[in-house]
Amino acid sequence: MNILFLNQYYPPDTAATAYVAQMYASALGEKHKVTVLAGRPSYSPVKRYPWRLSHKSRDGKLLVERVGSTSYERNRMKGRVLNYLSYLTLMTVRALTIKTDALLCMTDPPLTGIAGAIVATLRRCPFVYCIQDLHPDMALASNLIYENTIVWIWEKLHRWALRRADMVIVLGADMRQHIISKGIEQDKIKVVRLGASPSSNVVSCNNPTVSELRCGFPFTVIHAGNLGFYGAWETLIEVARLLEDRVGFIFIGDGAARARIEQMASSQNNVRFLPFRPREEIPHVMAAGDLHVVTIKRGLEGLVVPSKLYTILAAGRPVLAVAPESSDVAQIVLREGCGVVADPDDPKEVCRVVESLITHPEGIQKLSERAFRAARKYRRTDELRNFVRLVESVLNKDL
Repeated sequence: MNILFLNQYYPPDTAATAYVAQMYASALGEKHKVTVLAGRPSYSPVKRYPWRLSHKSRDGKLLVERVGSTSYERNRMKGRVLNYLSYLTLMTVRALTIKTDALLCMTDPPLTGIAGAIVATLRRCPFVYCIQDLHPDMALASNLIYENTIVWIWEKLHRWALRRADMVIVLGADMRQHIISKGIEQDKIKVVRLGASPSSNVVSCNNPTVSELRCGFPFTVIHAGNLGFYGAWETLIEVARLLEDRVGFIFIGDGAARARIEQMASSQNNVRFLPFRPREEIPHVMAAGDLHVVTIKRGLEGLVVPSKLYTILAAGRPVLAVAPESSDVAQIVLREGCGVVADPDDPKEVCRVVESLITHPEGIQKLSERAFRAARKYRRTDELRNFVRLVESVLNKDL
């Protein structure tokens, strides 16, 4: 079958969704002909491309075609919006001409699902919608936008896209429930978690890179990944203030909220901000943290499902879930006993759970062992096998 896969970000973009798109497309590419229709690299890419109306390359068995979208830096909203709009416009035109038996799309940029539904309707082909972040809900809950006529139209169109989809694939049970609440048929909403790839590559705590990442702190709490609008950053910085003499908080990565977080932490001697590390250094990042943070601001559960949880589990590291207890992340941590969960609105509660682990270091080891066991339960290979099976069920139904 010929499958067309839509997502703006794709390596060398460093966005988490770029690697997810590559992972999904590669899994499908083992059995089908897959064309990825992406934009020019713009998300902190490790490589940039000169402007062309279209740029084609091979990624293993995949054909990757990049439309000539703008590639402004993301730290300014105007540039980011221009990247989004130019990609959506050029992608939609090109998608109408590429031979395809089915269309899959993700959620970068936020209107891609609507564009994908339009293309699938005009092409009269099956449509599988893989949701990473739920918009406009997430933008509203993060106060990035406010209720108005345009947002009302956006939501109406998005609900139409959800109804048009032959299958909706989501990252967690909380996101599934949120979509069901919109009146979407629940039988076609499937959960496929990103999953973990357990590794036997254990990095020593004495490794020079690990020591560098720990910044000299005796106990480290690390957040590695996108510093976006969904995190309970105010709570974490307040926890850093309360634990100033005992714990180092290290933020590795970048994102739209980084400047604001740095400003909040400007007077804190126990907070450090480090740049993204190459993917080959992820084991070092994992080894450097006594605890690894996954955070979701209250009200955003079910709208975003951080993928970093599975990287932490794969490394056998304990999780500090600063997230609502009803979130998929918190439920997995509680069910598997691989970390601790604390209220994202209560810095003192977060302090208590961190202090309990500092004073009982044997607990860290137990949580690590359970994390590694949990990683085997959520194996990425099994999740990808399920993903391909679900997509093929839609294809076979249409034959």
